[in-house]
Amino acid sequence: MKEPINLNEIIKATPLRNNAFELNDAEKINKIEYYFAEIMDTLGLDLTDDSLKDTPKRVAKMFVKEIFSGLNPKNKPAISLFENKYSYNRMLVEKDITLYSNCEHHFVPIIGKAHVAYIPHNHVIGLSKINRLVQYYAKRPQVQERLTVQIAEALKEILEHEDVAVVIEADHLCVASRGIHDTNSKTITDYFSGKFENEIIRQEFLSYIKNK
Repeated sequence: MKEPINLNEIIKATPLRNNAFELNDAEKINKIEYYFAEIMDTLGLDLTDDSLKDTPKRVAKMFVKEIFSGLNPKNKPAISLFENKYSYNRMLVEKDITLYSNCEHHFVPIIGKAHVAYIPHNHVIGLSKINRLVQYYAKRPQVQERLTVQIAEALKEILEHEDVAVVIEADHLCVASRGIHDTNSKTITDYFSGKFENEIIRQEFLSYIKNK
């Protein structure tokens, strides 16, 4: 008997059921629309109102096609690699990548910036592809620690080496808009591997992302 696919391994530890993709996008949208209408009705909202009647459909489409589209591995961006003809062997830094995600504990936004660096070996990555990779892993219910690791591990897999660094700094609306209501704090996570474990190289990277 064929072993079932371990989707948790494929999606790099995002907790998914093994049958997570048994429904297609249209079926998911219909199901979410129904249940979100039930939530709105339970809250006492009038779903016959012109402003609210299409909200369940809009939310369902947004969940599946936009803010949680990174759950589906079919949406993973194709990454362009180019031969490193210039023999460039210094770090390449893509900083201040806009990041929108959602906290998996309360389903409210995480808003921040990702800073990504790698040291080229035989290949370089098309710059926009780094941004797309960050957005792909951000577009799912997340915790910031996992998101940081997922981006770094994906880069290592693409580049086939360890010389990768990722820093994320973000505001969590589960902290700012509810609970403690702290609007001033930021959460910072990092991942350094390969040459970036060297203190001098790591500090060089950190100086780049601090320089405005």
